[in-house]
Amino acid sequence: MFTVNARSTSAPGAPFEAVVIERRDPGPGDVVIDIAFSGICHTDVSRARSEFGTTHYPLVPGHEIAGVVSKVGSDVTKFAVGDRVGVGCIVDSCRECDYCRAGLEPYCRKDHVRTYNSMGRDGRITLGGYSEKIVVDEGYVLRIPDAIPLDQAAPLLCAGITMYSPLRHWKAGPGSRIAIVGFGGLGHVGVAIARALGAHTTVFDLTMDKHDDAIRLGADDYRLSTDAGIFKEFEGAFELIVSTVPANLDYDLFLKMLALDGTFVQLGVPHNPVSLDVFSLFYNRRSLAGTLVGGIGETQEMLDFCAEHSIVAEIETVGADEIDSAYDRVAAGDVRYRMVLDVGTLATQR
Repeated sequence: MFTVNARSTSAPGAPFEAVVIERRDPGPGDVVIDIAFSGICHTDVSRARSEFGTTHYPLVPGHEIAGVVSKVGSDVTKFAVGDRVGVGCIVDSCRECDYCRAGLEPYCRKDHVRTYNSMGRDGRITLGGYSEKIVVDEGYVLRIPDAIPLDQAAPLLCAGITMYSPLRHWKAGPGSRIAIVGFGGLGHVGVAIARALGAHTTVFDLTMDKHDDAIRLGADDYRLSTDAGIFKEFEGAFELIVSTVPANLDYDLFLKMLALDGTFVQLGVPHNPVSLDVFSLFYNRRSLAGTLVGGIGETQEMLDFCAEHSIVAEIETVGADEIDSAYDRVAAGDVRYRMVLDVGTLATQR
């Protein structure tokens, strides 16, 4: 074992504190990563505040990790010291089931091991990217292309793949008409990816203040979701609607905007159970779906795609002493468009 500086929270609503945590010594297949940046995801806020009721404390969040390899195990073949790499939401899975063999590690039949707040194979709770180093099996490490700055790459490891996976799975591309509900941390990356895929994209959001940013990043249209007239105007218009908002929507209204065999994909996690009229699914043979992040192979594909099309997350960088205020802003939606923790401040602040 070796120790590194980190930030952790000890209870729902408790402030983040400077701590020292243990990391395992690297095994033959492990990669040691010196973390440069760790994205602050809305899921981090929800876990830290135990909104899902499954948080293990003390909690070290962070599953959007970008850094540089500082050491590799004797059997590692994919990476070398000095490589620019990332780690997303998953650091292990059974590797044996049909889903894992198909590159669908998030759906592992024996459950995947999450980057933090999850039981690892060693029987210890995993600790995430709000720390100076992390040790990860090479099979769950991603290569970050040189074209993407590390700070802007970090949010792609969650926000990027969370959008890329459904857009690819439901075949967004030339000739398809899609809608993205919510232009925030996920939505702004999703718009850029959808444009690069060739889809015609409409954004629905609560305010018009992000209109210019959405159009700049590739949206073809931008509308207020509070305008009741949109539901009639766009009835039957979209093959795919992706909702990024963690709030309960009027699903019946949104489902009516789907074309024949269209799909509504919910990414955000509403606080209350979803309610809808089943007849909203019957007409136009519509589907209501959900999805987890993509597998390791698809995540690498996403990073390479983003590098090819000059897609990055638009970020605001914060220091370790600003985590608590950053969480309040993320919860309030007061970010354009992703927060990123500068891990280099862990040892110098406080």
